[in-house]
Amino acid sequence: MSIPRLKTYLSWMAAVLMLGQVLTAQAEALPDFTTLVEQASPAVVNISTRQKLPDRSVAQGQMPDLEGLPPMLREFLERSMPPGSRSPGKGDRQREAQSLGSGFIISADGFILTNNHVIDGADEILVRLSDRSEMKAKLIGTDPRTDVAVLKIDGKDLPTVKLGNSDKLKVGEWVLAIGSPFGFDHSVTKGIVSAKGRSLPNDTYVPFIQTDVAINPGNSGGPLFNMAGEVVGINSQIFTRSGGFMGLSFAIPIDVAMDVANQLKANGKVNRGWLGVVIQEVNKDLAESFGLDKPAGALVAQVLEDGPAAKGGLQVGDVILSANGTPIVMSADLPHLIGNLKDGSKAELEVIRDGKRQKLTVTVGALPAEGEEMGATDSGVERSSNRLGVSVTDLSAEQMKSLDLKGGVVIKDVQDGPASLIGLQTGDVITHLNNQAITSAKQFTEVAKGLPKNRSVSMRVLRQGRATFITFKLAE
Repeated sequence: MSIPRLKTYLSWMAAVLMLGQVLTAQAEALPDFTTLVEQASPAVVNISTRQKLPDRSVAQGQMPDLEGLPPMLREFLERSMPPGSRSPGKGDRQREAQSLGSGFIISADGFILTNNHVIDGADEILVRLSDRSEMKAKLIGTDPRTDVAVLKIDGKDLPTVKLGNSDKLKVGEWVLAIGSPFGFDHSVTKGIVSAKGRSLPNDTYVPFIQTDVAINPGNSGGPLFNMAGEVVGINSQIFTRSGGFMGLSFAIPIDVAMDVANQLKANGKVNRGWLGVVIQEVNKDLAESFGLDKPAGALVAQVLEDGPAAKGGLQVGDVILSANGTPIVMSADLPHLIGNLKDGSKAELEVIRDGKRQKLTVTVGALPAEGEEMGATDSGVERSSNRLGVSVTDLSAEQMKSLDLKGGVVIKDVQDGPASLIGLQTGDVITHLNNQAITSAKQFTEVAKGLPKNRSVSMRVLRQGRATFITFKLAE
């Protein structure tokens, strides 16, 4: 072999050896989940429910006989049938809907955590343990606001999970899920923490843990573990456009879930702090209109009459920047913080009002079981038109009383123009324009005449009793 070829060969061999060392080092760096799974799996359970449904009559021969098929396949085919049909073969009978989910044992005497939506509406709840034994579970309590439910089975010296601290989780940390996707018991998937403190629509009181752990139907209610084998969350939701896993999974922090569970076990219900305000996100345009340096905080769009916020001096248009020293970056941060406070405790709020920072102390109230919505009736006589392309009229005394307002105008007609472009509708009530409280149609017209051009302007609108701030710009 010539010298040049020998050098080339040696260089190639050195590269191969180096690549092998790199791959070996990477393999050694990957976590080993085997011990964690062996220790944690016995405390993870499969949960199935049955719900009685109205009878369905069917003529013989309308559909193929589904008796004898696996339960999940039979349920899927029956759901696909048109109303009034089902599989024949045993005559008319009362049908049962079945659902599958997961859960985990948190105490040796049989308390189990799962999701509320797993057992919602169930007439019977069955728990299957890791040894394949089944038993009926008693529902101790549920909290739809956090999607947490507590069950109880009879037993002693049952295997339990170790509970961790979700606050100590770090983005990028390895996590692992055990559950029953599509009914496949004790399936294990792994991933990392993608983000913390995520807020999802209609889930005001849960700062979700976002992961890329593969979660599918049947995983709901199952545990999310850290590498120490501790439960740090309850797998609850996925974001999907296909119906299956797409890389975005959300878990309820175990600290939140255990607080809820302890209250359910002690009182049968969950108590949360409440300010009595309707808030919204502060976007770039709203930040500009309120004189903020950057979008941040929670904008108060509505203050409920006689609520804690009203008694504490909070006003519509205030932007809440912090609560008890904790910054409010996104508006959804506020309900998490206030919800964790007890009825009667104090909340120190830093707000921006009229471009100036000030501090308010509000005595937190208890969150009502159900909020009351206010609605406006459509009446009025005098009208006023303006360059926004909207016709408004004064609110009647009855309207102001029903809406708990001291002023404002109601939209009677929307023409082509800025109002139409920003989505205003007939029946909307306008209470503020360009940071000014509106008391009459005449004043509304005057304020509208003086609106600046090519600068963000805010407007507070009530629609079906719900208040929100919107922004727009008037062109030259």
